[in-house]
Amino acid sequence: MTAIPDSLETAIAQAREATRAALQAGVPRMTVELVYTELKGMPVAEQFYPVLQEMGLAFKMYFPDAGAAALARRDWGEPEFSVRGIGEIKGQMEPDDQAYIFVEPSSVEVTQVEEMCNQAGDKFVIMLNPKLEDVATIGIGYAGRQLRERFLSTLEAAYYLRPMAGAVLLRAYPGPWQVWQETNEDNYTLVAELPQKPSGEALDRILLGEPSTDSSAAPSADASPRPKRGGFLSDLQNFLKALSQ
Repeated sequence: MTAIPDSLETAIAQAREATRAALQAGVPRMTVELVYTELKGMPVAEQFYPVLQEMGLAFKMYFPDAGAAALARRDWGEPEFSVRGIGEIKGQMEPDDQAYIFVEPSSVEVTQVEEMCNQAGDKFVIMLNPKLEDVATIGIGYAGRQLRERFLSTLEAAYYLRPMAGAVLLRAYPGPWQVWQETNEDNYTLVAELPQKPSGEALDRILLGEPSTDSSAAPSADASPRPKRGGFLSDLQNFLKALSQ
């Protein structure tokens, strides 16, 4: 069972291991999400990409635009793998590529990203902190529904971490989705394990201790306490402050 990480570094380490497991299992398209508003993609990507190097995969990394890619190349000392903006001519996919990482792709680039995923074929695709599903851009009608069914639904959550007020939603492949609830200051109890990501309503019912109409939201058989004193949220805040200085 995956425990709540006690720092952002631990969360990224968990994300790497979950991604490794998904890659070894042959999951073709996956997402890695650390859902925190202030978190920037570049420092997370820098700590994350070594898992592909350790596995000996030839990969390319894509940022939403050429400027962000150039900044990453500069800050990372011109890495040996290709770092480009989505749509850059120099970032074209090639037959020898084995995997691709997209860093913070947004709904603005969703059409290009979908086309590139189709071009990637059976090669691995990892979406790191994607923001593809912006209702204001893709809509809530037929077009948005078609996009979800055609593309977004093909993405497997390899890692998902979302701190909330009084709770944490966590998933690390191949494990289930976990709902952790704060019982007192910096102490959390695992209150549910689910095979699918819970809807907002199902999550609310779990945290309120109400019976759920969602069969996937059954409470965990082992709802055991996991103390996180000092822990995760305060450490994450400190890390984010350090990044912004």
